[in-house]
Amino acid sequence: MRYEIKGTPFPVVTCYLEKGEVMITEKGGMSWMTDKMKMETNTGGGLAKGLGRMFSGESIFLNEYTAEDENQSITFASSYPGRILDIKLENGKTIIAQKDALLAMEKTVQMDIHLKKKIGVGFFGGEGFVMQKFSGDGYVFMEIDGEVIEYELKAGERMFIDQGHLAAMEDTVTYDITTVQGAKNILFGGEGLFLGTLTGPGKIWIQTMPISNLVNIIHSKSMLGRK
Repeated sequence: MRYEIKGTPFPVVTCYLEKGEVMITEKGGMSWMTDKMKMETNTGGGLAKGLGRMFSGESIFLNEYTAEDENQSITFASSYPGRILDIKLENGKTIIAQKDALLAMEKTVQMDIHLKKKIGVGFFGGEGFVMQKFSGDGYVFMEIDGEVIEYELKAGERMFIDQGHLAAMEDTVTYDITTVQGAKNILFGGEGLFLGTLTGPGKIWIQTMPISNLVNIIHSKSMLGRK
């Protein structure tokens, strides 16, 4: 499978498939394709798996697209301004991503839900209790809010992030929360009471503009304009 990512701020990824190659996407994720692509809708491993995906922000059903001839292509478009993050899974690598991250993936990639074990992290970490977990061997494409900045954390190295800015991380990274120090910082610093804490080793991908932040900014400016 070959692919190319084009466009900004609403990017698309076009995957070029040979006969028998398969791409999987969430319901309604396909934008256009050539005429020798066969579509099949299923739960991607049974009803229980489908329900699990629903809690991670996806639909119960997935669509499989199989190339029935050589030199076929299929294109998936991001649904909001940002980047399409392409990650190659191999050698046992597992990626934990934000809810709603999946755009498309090869059939050789498995998607499951990732449940946070700590209640505090689920409530105050900014990503909720349920995230998406990708493993297997192949490419996964994720739609990410804004730009994406990648860091490689060494063992024990930490990065503090504001709520909602975590796009994805390798499963070797530990995700926790840290209390902001100082009453003035908490009351007037604008960062709230907690910061997300990512501890290495492993790669992390940080998004520059969570869609929830963009919505809040647009809403606040529209309210100001009414006054």
